[in-house]
Amino acid sequence: MRYVKLALILLFTQYGFAEKLEITADTMHAEDLDHAIHFMGNARVEQLKDWITADEIIVYLNEHNKTERYEAKGKAKFEFENEKGHYTGSAKIVRYYPIKSIYELEGKAKTKDLANKRTAEGEKIIVDMKTGNSKVLGGAKYGRPVKFTLETGK
Repeated sequence: MRYVKLALILLFTQYGFAEKLEITADTMHAEDLDHAIHFMGNARVEQLKDWITADEIIVYLNEHNKTERYEAKGKAKFEFENEKGHYTGSAKIVRYYPIKSIYELEGKAKTKDLANKRTAEGEKIIVDMKTGNSKVLGGAKYGRPVKFTLETGK
């Protein structure tokens, strides 16, 4: 099996230093017109303690070749952590917007907040890693209810 490995250096203004982003997959191809890089087969993106795996991960770049968003499709799983929370979970699609530090989980989305000992399930979950706020969508519009579990202790 052929493995393609791409290491990118991104500058994060909030930290003031470079952080290494590593993406691995079986294959990759770039589409200059769409400003997109497709990583297919056993795709994984890692940065510090955060990671996302999926059948395919697409990195979208803006006109200045800066990362606009990551989109993981097909059996997406993830773990991300900062001072506001520590989350694991899965969804059909996971989108990450690095400038805003927002994760969007879509399609049978499930998260487990390890720091606060709670879980959420819905058709769509939005997690703002800067504020620690999350929003879970379900109901008639999405064809399934929202489910929330909280460990209350004894």
